[in-house]
Amino acid sequence: QVQLVESGGGVVQAGGSLRLSCAASGGTFSNAVMAWFRQAPGKERESVATISRTGGLTYYADSVKGRFTISRDNAKNTVYLQMNNLKPEDTAVYYCAAGYGFGELRQTTARSWGQGTQVTVSS
Repeated sequence: QVQLVESGGGVVQAGGSLRLSCAASGGTFSNAVMAWFRQAPGKERESVATISRTGGLTYYADSVKGRFTISRDNAKNTVYLQMNNLKPEDTAVYYCAAGYGFGELRQTTARSWGQGTQVTVSS
């Protein structure tokens, strides 16, 4: 089971960009489906994006399609989330997660979670 550490969060103005990284250790990264989730204050955690083991398949929440891009580098054991044209409603704690099923990673089937990184978008 992999251990996950996120980085790259911060404060950005609306319309700006950030790239989140999630470094994995302690397991076989290339065997894991990887995903990003987020939780805004007072709201439930929601799925943002998922990427398959090889990176050939990706899934996105409707709210981020066309603005966010998930990618992975299996040689570096790292998954990324490039976030462009950020909006105040993107403000949340972003979590990286790993699972071993197929298709889009669900919260209920994720096996490992990172500690989260805060993203704050000011208007």
